[in-house]
Amino acid sequence: MLELPPLSLYVHIPWCVRKCPYCDFNSHEAKSTVPENDYVTALCNDFDHEMERSEARPLQSIFIGGGTPSLFSATAYERLLNHIQKRSLLAADIEITLEANPGTAEAIKFRDFRATGINRLSLGIQSFSDPQLRKLGRIHDGNQARMSIEIARQSGFENINLDLMHGLPDQEAKAAIEDLEMALDFQPEHLSWYQLTIEPNTVFHRRPPSLPREAVLSEIQDVGERILQDNSLQRYEVSAYALANRQSMHNLNYWQFGDYLGIGAGAHGKHTQLSRAAVVRTRKLKQPDHYLRNEINRDAEICDISRKELPLEFLLNALRLKRGFTTAVFESRTGLPFSTIEKQVEYLISSRLLQREADRISTTDKGFRFLNNVLEEFL
Repeated sequence: MLELPPLSLYVHIPWCVRKCPYCDFNSHEAKSTVPENDYVTALCNDFDHEMERSEARPLQSIFIGGGTPSLFSATAYERLLNHIQKRSLLAADIEITLEANPGTAEAIKFRDFRATGINRLSLGIQSFSDPQLRKLGRIHDGNQARMSIEIARQSGFENINLDLMHGLPDQEAKAAIEDLEMALDFQPEHLSWYQLTIEPNTVFHRRPPSLPREAVLSEIQDVGERILQDNSLQRYEVSAYALANRQSMHNLNYWQFGDYLGIGAGAHGKHTQLSRAAVVRTRKLKQPDHYLRNEINRDAEICDISRKELPLEFLLNALRLKRGFTTAVFESRTGLPFSTIEKQVEYLISSRLLQREADRISTTDKGFRFLNNVLEEFL
């Protein structure tokens, strides 16, 4: 039976200083001063509209992503978070994450960000190598990356995620591991360590760089995972590693097929409507100027996820987690009986790609490595 899952909030800030050649997110280069005050007003109004979909549930987490959210001032986030707090219930242990650029101009704001109630910082380090950062189109250098982590600690952040990429243009395994070890020297609570992929509609897709061979990528992954484990960072998702009890609450809610409201230009959302026994996807107007102008309705798309699509939508998220999912969670989040996918699950268990312990389904080590092959069985 369909039940209401936990609820999170995603806030999208669409501007950045310069769009990176690998980025396929909804981000727009700030040609001049960004309309911070007007945009926060729009976010507050958008949030009030979204609260009609909340079913009076408390927010478990808030994630402010982009773009480059640290372009905005702490005053802007204080205003936004105060509005959210007045209009909704917040969990006592709410996690509030801000994505930040390591550049000096943003780092000097970290203490003020912390004072607004933001309690988790996600730093887009990507690499500590100056040549690699230039290839990636990043506006910071390795020294600024290192300094930003130190400033974040000094500013009172006790929960820090570092975004770090590997498989970079012409990167050798030794260089990738040096990047990883440098990140670990700062003892982050969480590390998002992921391979560079070439996405459509990016500069790298139009002009592909020379990427490492598969053998090099495998070496980086194998050696890196051992180093991460030795540093007590456990892999709990495809590209996420965390100390004990420091997993990202917000991303866990995504991967467990929880509900999340999305506000801001191009923001996506998902919510459960018990009255209609439906799971609904939403998307906001993508262009910032369109989003700002449409004060009445900023929804660009609202659609039900069909019963046929629901199993795969659930599994695309849940099987990214090392611990997988329980049959009870599948049924409560999709409203479908487990028998809907049981035949495929049993086949994958016999193929040693999935495993079952009591009512919990998860991938084997082999299944986790070949996750796309596992998911193809549910198409």
